[in-house]
This record gives sequence, C-alpha cells and structure tokens, in this order.
Amino acid sequence: MTTALTPGAPAGTGAACGRPLAADGHNLVLVARDTERLREQATELHDRHGIEAEVLTADLATDGGIESVVKRLADRRNPVDLLVNNAGFGNKGRYLEVCSREAPMADELTLLRVHCEAGPRLTSAAAASMRERGRGGVVNVASVAAFVPRGTYGASKAWVVQFTQGAAKDLAGSGVRLMALCPGFVRTEFHQRAGMGTDNIPGWMWLDADKVVATALADLARGKQVSIPDARYKTLLGAAKLVPRNLLGGITSKTGRKYGPQ
Repeated sequence: MTTALTPGAPAGTGAACGRPLAADGHNLVLVARDTERLREQATELHDRHGIEAEVLTADLATDGGIESVVKRLADRRNPVDLLVNNAGFGNKGRYLEVCSREAPMADELTLLRVHCEAGPRLTSAAAASMRERGRGGVVNVASVAAFVPRGTYGASKAWVVQFTQGAAKDLAGSGVRLMALCPGFVRTEFHQRAGMGTDNIPGWMWLDADKVVATALADLARGKQVSIPDARYKTLLGAAKLVPRNLLGGITSKTGRKYGPQ
C-alpha cells in the first residue's frame, strides 16, 4: 500500500486530495498547523476507507516546521510515494499596501518562505527518497496567477512553476514525476482565511476542489509537468497571451490582488 503526504491537509485542495487518495487505498500523512482538525480528518478518512492516516503538526512558515516534514519525507523505513504540496496562502491588498499596519511586509516574506522555501525543501527531500526506489510523484500547487502580473503572490507561484518544471527535467528517466498544478478560483477556505471578498467573482469562474484534484492526479499519471485543470482557464490563459502585459497587469491588479485565485 502506498503513502501520500499532503501539507495543508484540513482545508482546500489538501482536503480534497485526501478523499480520493484514501478512497483508492492510499495511506496518508496529513500535515498542517491545526492538530485538532488534522485528527478529525484522519479519523474520518480511516473510518470511511479503512486506511492509515498519520497526523503531523507543522507550521511551514517556520524552520522547525519545515524540518519536521523534511524528516518524515526522508524516512526510508516508511516511505512517501506521493507528495501533494498544497501549503500556501495569499495576502489581501495591492502592492505597497502590504506594508501597512494591517498587512506588514513580514506577511509577504512569510508568503515567500512558504511558497519558495518550504516547497523546494519538501520537494527535494521527497524526490531524493523516491529516486532511490525508482518511483514516486510530487505535485506542487501553484496557480493560474503564475502566468499573469500579480505582485508577490503571482511571482511566487511563477517561481513554483519554473522550479517544478526544471526539477522535472533533471529527474527525467528516474521514475520520479514532478508537476505544477495551476488552478484558478477553487471553492475552498483559501479566500476566507485571507480575508478576501469573493462576491464579485462570476460563478462560472469557480472550480470544484474534488474535480481539480482528480484532474491533477490524472495529469500526473500522464507525465505532464504543468496541469491547468479546466478548459475555461486554459482558454483564458490562451487569450491572455494576446493582451499587452501592461493592460493585463492593470486588470489583474484590480481582481487578483483583491480576490486571489487558488
């Protein structure tokens, strides 16, 4: 029986990922800061699907939290076969507003640490162990924001995509697959936790979290390095290539910074 590790497990894409993996018989390592919610999710998945669900409390905004997950990923006696790196968040407000009292620059630096430091450290630990066994997969959750001018959040997600694609090429032929998942607006707790309003987002732009995860896992099995899990967003991104970047930047500063996909 294989094991999947999912940072950000109790909410959002992490929660949606746990359900199909457990249903397919995968054991799970659930990672987040909220121990109580982790235990509730672990109990639910164990009782419903009969799998083993391990709880690992860790804050990936801290060095200690990152190290604890790295240590688990490097455990050769209890190997992890799939890492779904869903940990992340967004900050409300336009650039320079993040330096205000409500959202200090420290929050932006924390965002970068979670997206651009924790992500590669976890990926490296997982991939090294997987390469020794000649099999395994890593899904790093980015965003369609990676492809448009979107301040710190978009820049960090663009970094995730570039890092994942580069690492995937370096590991080609090793049996280890890496993929960046780039969803749009997904119905999760992401926006609520960031204090972002969503009333003005059209209904057709919202994606179902379970469907996003199902598409991502299918794309990973196909060997894709980047997954945009919906035809609507693929069309939007194709059209965005035809829009001047200065105009696109104006549009996304009004929508993305306020609402933030993923």
